[in-house]
This record gives sequence, structure tokens and C-alpha cells, in this order.
Amino acid sequence: MPAARKPAAAARKAGVREQSAQATRETLLKAAIKVFGKQGLTGARVEQISRAAKSHDRMIYYYFGSKEALFVAVIEEIYRRFNEAEAKLALDLNQPVQALRDVIAFIWGYYQKHPEFITLLNSENLHRGRHIGKSTRAGEYSSPALAVLSSVLGSGVQAGLFRPGLRARDVYLMIASMGYFYLSNRFTLSAFLGEALEEPAALAHWQQFITEAVLRTVLVNPPVPSP
Repeated sequence: MPAARKPAAAARKAGVREQSAQATRETLLKAAIKVFGKQGLTGARVEQISRAAKSHDRMIYYYFGSKEALFVAVIEEIYRRFNEAEAKLALDLNQPVQALRDVIAFIWGYYQKHPEFITLLNSENLHRGRHIGKSTRAGEYSSPALAVLSSVLGSGVQAGLFRPGLRARDVYLMIASMGYFYLSNRFTLSAFLGEALEEPAALAHWQQFITEAVLRTVLVNPPVPSP
């Protein structure tokens, strides 16, 4: 009987080690998101990340292999978080116009609540997507976002409200680009335009503008803008 307990004890120890390893990896990843988000890939240093994680440089190399591989893992993680948050949306497909409004509000709100999402993608775009291009999982992350929007557009077409033939990809790019450009360039645009684009009223106005622009694009009978 005592001999039979050894495999169970070993399994418990292995489980504890696995949980500890996962916790360490997640801690390093969270620290890397913060440091890369502030410094970019080029400016961030391994010792900064390990210090932020209250860990050691060797642990980064052990779990990720290199700073560049850690950066790829960070990009994958921020996309995963975005999809996870979007999956929690309670969309009523019987009300496709409101559902589309909700998707736009989510994307716009997520960008504001998670500025690291924009700064990290800016950093990778400066490198022409060289690192995320090495990811074997990159293609997985666009599918859920496009699937949500595709369902909304499909329900609108069935209801006779949305134009048929619209691609979820195109509508998504429209929403994302209008929100992303505004927020990623808000400081220079504020100086250029002489307006405080970070003011709550300005942010609310731009959300309304994005929403109206998208609805005019997708609706069969879009409202006529008031003069």
C-alpha cells in the first residue's frame, strides 16, 4: 500500500512544479508587456524586464530563449487578451445595428483602456512585422475578431438592414484604423489641430463619428447627414 502512494506523490510534485513554472512564465510576460509597452523592442533591456518581474535574466532565456522571442510572445498575448475580452460581449444579433454599435464601442474602448496594445503594435510595425511573422499562432488571432463581426453583419443582411456582400475584414479595418490612428497620433494631432484630442468630449465625439461612418457604409438606407 505505501508503495502505491509514490506515483501519486510524484504526480502531485510534478503538478506543483508545472504550476510554478506557468506562474513564473506569466509573471515574466506581464512584466515584458509593461516594459516593451514603454520602451519598445529596441529600447527595452532584458535586465529591465527581469527586474520588473522580480526575477532573473536567466529565467527569461530559459522560458523564452531570447528577447526577440519574448517580444513575439508578448504580441501573441496582447492579441489573445483582446479576443478574450471581445468574446465576453453580449451581442444581441436580433438587433444588428445595436450589435454593431456595441462592437465599435468595444474596440474604441479597449484601445483607450489598454494603451500598451497600441504602443506594442507600433513598435512591431517599425520592424515591419518581422517578429510576429515568425509566430506560428499569429493567424489564429484574427479569426475570432472577424467571426464576431461577420455574425453581426450576417444578421443585418438577413434583416434587410445591411448591404449584402460586405466583408467583415473591410469593416473591421475601417473601425480599427479610425480608432488606432486617432489614439496613436493624438499628441501630434492635438498640436497640429490646436485641439485637445484626449479630452473626454473629444473622445466621445470621435466614437460617434466612427459609428456614424461605419453605419453609413453598411446600412442599406443610411440616414441623411444633417446640414
